[in-house]
Amino acid sequence: MDYISIIQQPIAADLAEFIDLFNHSLTHHDGMLESALCHIRQRGGKRMRPMLMLLMAKHYGGISQVTQHAAVGLELLHTASLVHDDVVDESSERRGQASVNATYDNKVAVLVGDFILSTALLHVSLTDNQQIVQQLSELGRTLAAGEILQLSNIQNQDISEAVYYQVIQQKTAALFQSCAAIGAMSAGASSADVMKAAEFGKNLGIMFQIRDDIFDYFDSKAIGKPTGNDMAEGKLTLPVIYALNNTDFESMQTLAKKVKAGTINVDEIAVLVEFTKQQGGIDYAEQKMAEFSVLCKSYIDDNIKEKAVRDALTAYVDYVVQRNY
Repeated sequence: MDYISIIQQPIAADLAEFIDLFNHSLTHHDGMLESALCHIRQRGGKRMRPMLMLLMAKHYGGISQVTQHAAVGLELLHTASLVHDDVVDESSERRGQASVNATYDNKVAVLVGDFILSTALLHVSLTDNQQIVQQLSELGRTLAAGEILQLSNIQNQDISEAVYYQVIQQKTAALFQSCAAIGAMSAGASSADVMKAAEFGKNLGIMFQIRDDIFDYFDSKAIGKPTGNDMAEGKLTLPVIYALNNTDFESMQTLAKKVKAGTINVDEIAVLVEFTKQQGGIDYAEQKMAEFSVLCKSYIDDNIKEKAVRDALTAYVDYVVQRNY
């Protein structure tokens, strides 16, 4: 099933307008800066976050220039955070494409990230909506706090599912939560409806991150990172956390400690990945996604009346669960 086409159907013209505005915001007359921004523009992507914001605005009253500037502001904030994250993580790739820091250097990447962040603030200011400005400002703080929490968790010897959810709620889930909430805000939704939309977005974001984490246990060039990359960066994600906490293999606990210490090698990562699969870690993560999917679809059933938007959001949930990259 072509989920993306179903998602885009009720907002096709609005999405095209968003893409034009977003690409225009990532342009500059200066040679090196324009080159770096062009590099980022070429990533494109499916625009999952802007599509969510546009769909929520359409449901709650209509898509306006406030919605568009908010969507560009949020996507630019997210883009800036990715550029900075690649510097922090010393990543050479982002979704199969060379990262900005790998193409140029860390100094250029940090400054480009700062330029994009400032451009995000400019677009948010153009909404002239204090509620949206506050929401996006809080999102920026949350994303930074989530990154710091993730870094500090690497040093924490406890292997905790609760901490895993705490990290992803301050990162991916916070982004989706803000998309849904701001989409509703931009259309003049009530506080109660904004809260419902935010909860829907948060659940979507948790599912999205769990699926991303599952990818790390399988080889795929489309994903743009090698198997076990999270472990190589010191991160233990939901599948392996479950496997470690529900079995009693001391040798695997030793390997998990090596992940956190940053001393694990490629062969040991392969052992830990295989252990995770054999002990039901992937199945458990899939089960958790299914639970969040039920919550998301309950929101759609209870709140979304227009068929095209209902179908689009249902396809959105199904795509998040079933996507393969």
